Amino acid sequence: MLLGAGSDSEDVTQEAFVKAYRKLSRYRGESSFRSWLLAIVANETRNLHRSRGRRDGLALRAATAEPTSETAEDGAVGAVLAGERREALVGALRQLPVRDREVIACRYFLDLTEEETVAALGWPRGTVKSRTSRALAKLRGLLDREEVRHG
Repeated sequence: MLLGAGSDSEDVTQEAFVKAYRKLSRYRGESSFRSWLLAIVANETRNLHRSRGRRDGLALRAATAEPTSETAEDGAVGAVLAGERREALVGALRQLPVRDREVIACRYFLDLTEEETVAALGWPRGTVKSRTSRALAKLRGLLDREEVRHG
């Protein structure tokens, strides 16, 4: 699960759907249904982290996806390069603070709009904007250092 539920993502998702069903009468239509449901999933994930007492990183679907290459490189070389890029990205993301990972996951891995991210995370719009900008800057810095380290 992108928000960090890892192997418990199915349980978190199931619990979120049960809670959404029970609270369906509370949905007011102020945001999209998708945003409302994703906010419940995000809250369930946070509850999982609190109950475990840990704040481990994201387990991105990119980490388990089949390697693909957008270039016309040789298949084997492309797969190795894509795997290395994905590994570097996941490693850098794991070094970010939890809130930075959450906003990046919402905006770029779940492909949520800014408004949907506001609804999903329950943060003010300005916080989403500033945290996204800072998180991306931190991520770029980590990836640049990783690239320098490995040539």
